[in-house]
Amino acid sequence: MAKNTTTISAKLAKVNENFTVNMYDNGFMIEVGGRDKKDDWKTAKIMVNTVDELIEVIREVTSMERQD
Repeated sequence: MAKNTTTISAKLAKVNENFTVNMYDNGFMIEVGGRDKKDDWKTAKIMVNTVDELIEVIREVTSMERQD
């Protein structure tokens, strides 16, 4: 993953069942909703430059605990 990219798990403790990927001219943005460590609803948005970085973030999201 890119050096400046924050992980989803740094922003969320639990994730929703879905996420959105947007394609841009210079990369991708993944948007994931869920709950943070304080159990507040949050949305995490992360920009990446390559498909490989995007797949890495998707792998992280799919391995996280899901929100009930």
